[in-house]
Amino acid sequence: QVQLVESGGGLVQAGGSLRLYCTASGSIFSITAMGWYRQVPGKQRELVAVISSYASTNYADSVKGRFTISRDNAMLYLQMNSLKPEDTAVYYCYLRRSGRDYWGQGTQVTVSS
Repeated sequence: QVQLVESGGGLVQAGGSLRLYCTASGSIFSITAMGWYRQVPGKQRELVAVISSYASTNYADSVKGRFTISRDNAMLYLQMNSLKPEDTAVYYCYLRRSGRDYWGQGTQVTVSS
């Protein structure tokens, strides 16, 4: 079993920065990928950024050049700069291993204009 706990969300003004953290525990071997998704009410969960076991990264077009994903063993990070009101969402940590997907409970990010 895998447990994921996010932290670091909060309220920030447009143009500001936040850093999200995800701590993974449990059976965290043979990880294929980890990443961040986000969701706003009434919309589907969308990919923000993902990092593979080979450290290759992929970003949503809307966050390229502003967000940076990184990983250090069981820790996953998302550095978010130049935040915009449209970045407001619940951000979820994600982990894939052995063909299964695991999700955290989410952390709220609110960007005020």
